[in-house]
Amino acid sequence: MGATRETDTGASGAARLLARLALLAAVGALAVLALALGEGGLLVVGAGLLGLVLCAVGVWWFVAHRGPLRLIGALLVVLAPAGIVVLFAHDGLWLTALILCLCWALALFCARAALRRSRPERPRETIVAARPRRPVLIMNPKSGGGKVGRFGLVERAEELGARVILLDPSAPADVAALAREAVADGADLLGVAGGDGTQALVAAVAAEHGLPFLVVSAGTRNHFAMDLGLDRDDPARCLDALTDGEELRVDLGDVSGRAFVNTVSFGVYADVVQRPEYRDDKAGTALSLMPDLLLGDGVRRLDSLVDGEPLDDQQALLVSNNPYFSPDELSGAGRRPRLDDGELGVLGIRVEDAGQAAELAVRGSQSSGLTVLSAHRVEVTVTGQAEIPVAVDGEALRMPTPVVCTLRAGALRVQVPRDRPGVVAPPPAVDWRRILHLAFGRPRRTATG
Repeated sequence: MGATRETDTGASGAARLLARLALLAAVGALAVLALALGEGGLLVVGAGLLGLVLCAVGVWWFVAHRGPLRLIGALLVVLAPAGIVVLFAHDGLWLTALILCLCWALALFCARAALRRSRPERPRETIVAARPRRPVLIMNPKSGGGKVGRFGLVERAEELGARVILLDPSAPADVAALAREAVADGADLLGVAGGDGTQALVAAVAAEHGLPFLVVSAGTRNHFAMDLGLDRDDPARCLDALTDGEELRVDLGDVSGRAFVNTVSFGVYADVVQRPEYRDDKAGTALSLMPDLLLGDGVRRLDSLVDGEPLDDQQALLVSNNPYFSPDELSGAGRRPRLDDGELGVLGIRVEDAGQAAELAVRGSQSSGLTVLSAHRVEVTVTGQAEIPVAVDGEALRMPTPVVCTLRAGALRVQVPRDRPGVVAPPPAVDWRRILHLAFGRPRRTATG
């Protein structure tokens, strides 16, 4: 009969060590706080939390109000952290605060490293891509402030054997129709150098015909390219996929019959991007409209069914092609660990006053104003409205309700360079119970003999 014995592989041993270091650093932070109780340790923590709350309140007043309250909010955002620094310097608490911050930063760094090492990475399914014989690339010379011309993308693509369709900035084009014409003419690969909205339209045609799709990071934000690991600083490197590429199978989002590669937004953001002036003055347009959209006559409340479960009365709702690893996407900083998990990410937000804004700042994803879910189907409505604004990959649209978001798992064949500098694993969320288990739990048992 076989026997079992305890083993500790190199990876799990490293994870165990990192978990113990994380706990040691966390205990160190608590010890520093305890030793400093008589010398202002609690004041450091209390002042830090107060500064965070005041900043959150200031942001809310600045965004949701006009007039004197907006001015007071701006002053709070600037003066609260400055006041904390002055307090620490005046009372001689800066060293205690610095040590606490360093200990906690070390604890979080080691904890994330331990979790990353302990979690087996599911391999991404890739296929060595054959060199296309008749690739067709659609390029928008205006995207990203003129990246197509600045990086010589047309010339580079033609050198590699691709046919380039250059859009005319003065004449709006139906890029999906251009892609279908290219397929009818014998294209065996479709690609886009442009924004994510244009990427999605051509990706839908590629998926429809089972053709490889090439992404060139020539847009402004390039979220899809970022999550594919492509070089966003040098879009010309994306063209290496034509000669030295591999193929990834990724999911493609669908919102009421229209494809999306990143996100579909409802509510406040979707209302803002509908305005014609938004393209030329994003910040000014948002600040002008936000008070009405959050508290005034333009308030819109979203009701939705997330896999059949109600999520009602939201101010904003974001549905993504695969979940983001954190709610940072609200600020544009989020990343998706994978694009092939076959699930939508769902993020709902409802903040109606300064108190809820402060709670969101302190509690983050545990706040009552923030809902983070994953799902296979999301249905969105607004009471009494047959049509609502929707932002699909940043493009302003209006769609009849209910608006239904689903996912076509593995529908898109994306051809990427084998050398992709942006392929990094995002840091996992810290789970201290998991850290304790890694640090002191029993090693895995394996069968032998």
